[in-house]
Amino acid sequence: MSLPKTLAEDVARNLVMVAKLIDEDPEQAYAYSRIALRLASRVAAVREAAGFAAYATQKYAEALAEFRAARRMTGGVDLWPVMADCERGLGRPERAMAMAGEPEVQKLDKAGQVEMRLVAAGARRDMGQIEAAIVTLQSPELASNSVQPWTARLRYAYADALLSAGREDEAREWFGRTIEADKDGATDASDRLAELDGVEFVDAMSEDDDEPGTPAETGFGAEAGVDADADVDDDIEADTDDDIDDINDGIEAEADSNGPDKG
Repeated sequence: MSLPKTLAEDVARNLVMVAKLIDEDPEQAYAYSRIALRLASRVAAVREAAGFAAYATQKYAEALAEFRAARRMTGGVDLWPVMADCERGLGRPERAMAMAGEPEVQKLDKAGQVEMRLVAAGARRDMGQIEAAIVTLQSPELASNSVQPWTARLRYAYADALLSAGREDEAREWFGRTIEADKDGATDASDRLAELDGVEFVDAMSEDDDEPGTPAETGFGAEAGVDADADVDDDIEADTDDDIDDINDGIEAEADSNGPDKG
């Protein structure tokens, strides 16, 4: 039996809000995740979302419990690296290192294995083993010139570890290589490199500069006399409805396989 349609839609709406807010407002995302959890605690996607929301707010014990619950429901290993990182957050780097040597790691895809390597290196650093952390990060993925979704983060972690070990020249090189791979500016590698080179940035803009005639007020919507905010709201609402439909389908499929929710 699947979840009732209205219940599934309510759950989906809360999961959409978790996804939209988790980076910008993790506390609010966490609040939405708790609502979804109360509505459908036997749905793996809900437990996973609750785990990531708790993780984003540094509630590591709670996050670990939710990830374990989701893993029991699905039998998958995708959450293994973030579970290990929760152990780090709880002050148990030795446990994270032990997880890095478990058979589950071999079942991870390439992205998951790189993530596990990052967690293991972080655990080494937690234990004061900076040189061991550097060695942990040295891998074919680090040496490759191919840019993958994980490349910037891997190079950044390596550069940061080198800097912590006092190997400044090497760190400068790897922060530079991070910038080459970080097309979206996900890391602050450019700032770190500038800091190493003694460059200081001065903000030339002030609040008084935001006056009529600036691009913010004379963009396409303003010139055409269009209510740009209304258009954006419409787009967000449409995107949210599409996301809800997708998540709702997933919730119903999981509910079909797990039986009716009683949580």
